[in-house]
Amino acid sequence: MSRASLNVTQLRGGLPETRHPISARLWQDGRVAWQVGEDVESFWRSASKPFQLANSLAHLPAEVVARLDDIDLSMGAASHNGEPGHTERVAALLQGFGLAVECLQCGAHLPSHEATARTVAVASPLHNNCSGKHTFMLAACQARGWDLDYRPLAHPLQAANHALIDELAGVHHGAAVDGCSIPTFFGPLSAQARAWGALAGAMADGEGTLARIGWAMQRQPWYMSGTSRLDLAVVEQAPEPMACKIGAEGLFCIAVPGRRMGLAVKAHTGSTEALAVGVRAVLEELGLPLGGEWHWSRVRNVRKATVGERVASWA
Repeated sequence: MSRASLNVTQLRGGLPETRHPISARLWQDGRVAWQVGEDVESFWRSASKPFQLANSLAHLPAEVVARLDDIDLSMGAASHNGEPGHTERVAALLQGFGLAVECLQCGAHLPSHEATARTVAVASPLHNNCSGKHTFMLAACQARGWDLDYRPLAHPLQAANHALIDELAGVHHGAAVDGCSIPTFFGPLSAQARAWGALAGAMADGEGTLARIGWAMQRQPWYMSGTSRLDLAVVEQAPEPMACKIGAEGLFCIAVPGRRMGLAVKAHTGSTEALAVGVRAVLEELGLPLGGEWHWSRVRNVRKATVGERVASWA
């Protein structure tokens, strides 16, 4: 049964400090089968990466796509930490495509992984969390003879991305510029759940590019996320196979192939910690409880002492 509301409250010393409304939509059997909160509109941000990768692969020669393994595909859908295993794999992909790091249009930032960031003097585009996706976009443009500056919305690759997202989600999306300089799409939570339901269905059927991408993300989750990341924790602690992806500003999407189910969860405040607690609560409500420790439930100070907690409450 659907719920009216879900909130994650941050308690410090037992006193309420911050309240984070959570919305979610479950797509199953061709409809929204369960929901909580508003059908909020938001940008997909990185939650679109499996579909953007599928579009890039559609523009590469079939023999090239056939040679890619699960790690390659997981990297292509990644918001990675910039750890050595991530950057080395992206560098290998670029070399395999005969492309230079300087051709990536994502820009450079320090690794998200703190220990790795301390070892990096100058950030490279390889460290950008989106460098895997950009590598495949660049390779697709090279294969098609398109402009290698693939950032504009009017670019043939981005126009095809937009069309694919609209088709899978069943609505027309607005667009703006993402953090990595390419278009990101804007639409309702229910549409995001529908698209991820399509991914779950493809995985269940086991055929086609989307199926390969989804199972690669499920089998090699570290490569599409990294150490201590929410995506990794959900896949590793799930009671059955799942593919999932975080999007910036509090969006999280999940495909559950065994149930042909797509789920989209949004923390209205954009808090990753509140989102993590909300995702766990929603999955438990749906009969998919996550096992193991959930460090996002704890509020810690600079000395790493636990000084509070984040709790989910339903209505």
